[in-house]
Amino acid sequence: MGYPGLFVNTPTQTLQSLSAMHPSSGKSILFRTGDPNFMNSLARGIEVIRAFSNLTAGLKMSAISKETGLSRAVVRRCLYTLEHMGYVRQSADGFHLEPKILSLSDPYFSPRSLPAIAQEFLDRVKEKTGESCSLAVLDEHEVVYVARSAAQRVMSVSLGIGSRLPAFCTSLGRVLLAALPRKELDAQLNKTTRKRYTDHTKTGIRDLRQIIMRAKQDGFAMVNQELEIGLRSIAVPVFNRRNQTVASINVGVQATRVTQRELRSRILPELQQAAQAISERLPE
Repeated sequence: MGYPGLFVNTPTQTLQSLSAMHPSSGKSILFRTGDPNFMNSLARGIEVIRAFSNLTAGLKMSAISKETGLSRAVVRRCLYTLEHMGYVRQSADGFHLEPKILSLSDPYFSPRSLPAIAQEFLDRVKEKTGESCSLAVLDEHEVVYVARSAAQRVMSVSLGIGSRLPAFCTSLGRVLLAALPRKELDAQLNKTTRKRYTDHTKTGIRDLRQIIMRAKQDGFAMVNQELEIGLRSIAVPVFNRRNQTVASINVGVQATRVTQRELRSRILPELQQAAQAISERLPE
C-alpha cells in the first residue's frame, strides 16, 4: 500500500471542510517574534506547501498569499526556493506540487514506523470483519489517519492517509482524548470548535467528558452517527511498551448493515487483538 501522506481524500462536503483545516496554532506562529531558535522562514515555507491541500488546478501566488496571510514577496521567495528544490513547478495556470513532495513523508512511514508495523494487522481486521480498519494519531483537536485498510464497499465517506477529522465526535478521537490528563482534556475540549454535525452529535463539555472517561474505563469508544448520518464506528487504543497510548484503531460501518451490539460482539474483539499485536511489535 502506498502512503500519499500529504494529500487527503474526503469527497463529502462535511469532510472536505474538515480536511482543509489547519491546526489551531497555524497562522499566528508564522509571525512569531522573540525566539531566536525559531525559524520563521522554515515555518512559512511549510505553510506555503500546506496551501496546496485539496487542489487539482494550479494555485496562483495571490491565492497562496491570501490563504497563508503572508505577503506576496514572502510567498514568491518560498515558491522560488521550492521550485529550485524540485517540490513545485510553475505553469500557465499557476503553481503545482511535484511528485517529489511525497518524499517529505518518507521518514514517518519508514519500515519500523507505527503505520508500517500496523498495516498487516489492519489488513487482518478487514479480512476477518469485511469492514474498513484505520489507524490514527491525535494532532491537537483532530485525528490524523496514518494507515488504513479499506474494504470494497460503497460508502459516503472516503478517507485516505492524511485525512483529518474532529477528535471530539469520532471513536478514534475519543479513545485518544481519553489518554490525556484531566486538565489537558478539559483545555482541549474548551478550545475545540464543537460543531453539531448531526442530531446525534454530543457537543456539551460535561457530556463529552463523561463519554470520554467512560471510553477510558471501558477500553474502547463507540460513536453512533455523530459525524455523519448512517455511519457508526468503534475504536480501541494502541499502547507502546510503556503502556502509553500512541494511536487508536477503529472500524467504521454503515448503520443500516451493522448494529451497535454487533460492533461490540463481533468487531471489538478483532480490534483488541490487532491493537495488542501492534503494541507487541513496537520497538522499545
